[in-house]
Amino acid sequence: MAALMYNVSRGFVIFREHSLLLRGYNNHRIVVNSRRYVRALRRRPVAVLYPDGEREKLIKSKEAAADKMNQKLFTQKDKHREKVSSQQWSGHESAEESPQMRGKLAGLRFEKAPAGDNRLAKVASVARSRAFRDKEGKVLLEGRRLICDALSAGASPQMLFFSAVERLQELPLDKLQQAKLIKVRYEDMKTWSDLVTPQGVIAIFSKPNASCLVFPKDARLQTVPLFLLCDNIRDAGNLGTILRCAAAAGCERVLLTKGCVDAWEPKVLRAAMGAHFRLPVFPNLDWDEISKHLPKDAVVHVADNRIKAPVPGQIEKGTLDDFSESDSDEESDDELSLPRLKPQVYYESWAQRSTALVIGGETHGLSLEAWRLAVETEGKRLFVPMAPGVESLNSAMAASILLFEGRRQLLQLLDKTRRRTRSK
Repeated sequence: MAALMYNVSRGFVIFREHSLLLRGYNNHRIVVNSRRYVRALRRRPVAVLYPDGEREKLIKSKEAAADKMNQKLFTQKDKHREKVSSQQWSGHESAEESPQMRGKLAGLRFEKAPAGDNRLAKVASVARSRAFRDKEGKVLLEGRRLICDALSAGASPQMLFFSAVERLQELPLDKLQQAKLIKVRYEDMKTWSDLVTPQGVIAIFSKPNASCLVFPKDARLQTVPLFLLCDNIRDAGNLGTILRCAAAAGCERVLLTKGCVDAWEPKVLRAAMGAHFRLPVFPNLDWDEISKHLPKDAVVHVADNRIKAPVPGQIEKGTLDDFSESDSDEESDDELSLPRLKPQVYYESWAQRSTALVIGGETHGLSLEAWRLAVETEGKRLFVPMAPGVESLNSAMAASILLFEGRRQLLQLLDKTRRRTRSK
């Protein structure tokens, strides 16, 4: 106490509102909060020391004991929080850690991607490359419906990213036993998703083989002997729409030539709405392989909308041979030397047995091999009459009109055959 009074006498004290200013030997100024100074003076001492060395302990109050106990509890809680945090970001979060969670996920284990994890970014970027898909044999599927269709068809999942456990529960969990499950932030999902509003689930599958998939029985029972050949379809949106239409029309299978866009392009998958897993789709075929996928008695027709629209009433009074092709300054030698095929309006009879329809791209059109195949099988040039002034139909729109007309004609033929069988 004497030392304290000596130091105070050497300096000076200035009170300004709530502060205390002290200056010592070396002219250093120290500002002390007056409230804390007063509070410190009011604290009860733990013990009293006497000059002869004796020590007197004071009995702590109940409040002090309670404060010490609360401090101990808070310390334990902080340690528990640190432990949980380290487990969450260690990169491995297992459903087995929680019996309740294990029951909800049928025993599945998943990882939680730590901060800075770039697996989703890497997979999402390279899976959009056709070279990667062909080399690695992997495809990217996004969205609950598309993934469920793939799993139902027997496709093999390798890796699945999801943003919430609820999204994972919407999938058939029994078919995800062999897949690696990774939980990522929804913000990361939005960054690498092709959708405006991501559904919170992206999966990597082994590239499906149409010969090994199992297609829905109800869809296969409604099929008709109708085959679709896509020739030089370069637009991904058009191809996806054509595949969706082929599934709806009950086509038996779809064949894609090497000039077409990749059937597993993300934009094709979105436009097809699961058609890849509802009927067999054989991509990247040479024309020599086309005949192997068709029945021997199949007739191949080509869709050609380069024919000018007839004048109203011309179909009834005139003949289709009088219709002329649309004038084009870009006709090549190949187009001028195309085999001659008789044009026919789409709603006249042309699907009376196993039938294949060739749809060409809007830019490159039908290849010479398609024309030759139609000539060999005694096929026809089918067109849709349009109002004057319209250049041509979109390839997907033309495919939908012709495919559903072919389905109608084939169903009528089957119905007549059944009636004859019953009458006998």
